[in-house]
Amino acid sequence: MLHVKVKSKEVSFSIPVPYMMLNLGISIVCSNMLQRHINKWSKEYIEKKNIPFIIPPLDKAVLKLVVDEIKNHNGLELVNIKANDGSEVRIKL
Repeated sequence: MLHVKVKSKEVSFSIPVPYMMLNLGISIVCSNMLQRHINKWSKEYIEKKNIPFIIPPLDKAVLKLVVDEIKNHNGLELVNIKANDGSEVRIKL
């Protein structure tokens, strides 16, 4: 399970994210329909800035392999950010 912890002066909360939710998110982000919409929504900006670029499709199989490998590294801290104002973000497996 992925644990996201956010702390600031006013509020502090923790969000547990099960690996099943990560796999569901990967399936949604990698869907052909969403990829078509992303390319359609970004097409106007890309043409406006004259950038010859199309967002490549994401490979669901590779991302699922990444999640499977992450499961083997429990306790690993992916992100640990502390700001000068005392706010903090931590993402831990």
